[in-house]
Amino acid sequence: MDQLIGGGSGFGATWTTDAPYRETEQAITDARERGILAVEMEAASLYALATAQARAIVCFAHVTNRMAVHGEDFEKGAEDGAAEALKIAAAAATLLNG
Repeated sequence: MDQLIGGGSGFGATWTTDAPYRETEQAITDARERGILAVEMEAASLYALATAQARAIVCFAHVTNRMAVHGEDFEKGAEDGAAEALKIAAAAATLLNG
């Protein structure tokens, strides 16, 4: 993958949950001990859809350290990796489609 996109991105496991604010301290500790890098909510719903519809779905998450609470900070822009995230998704699609 690095050859297709030029490297520089971090890759790792995320914890997907549909209720991040009701998770227990123990669950959070366990996730940290397993090396989970981030928590996100989108993949849980996509994978539930995949199960319900018996479809294969892959989720790419451009995880940042922002919560999209100030103005336009939901838009990460090229300087925060948006262009690189699109390159990763395109490279994976190329690999998956053969």
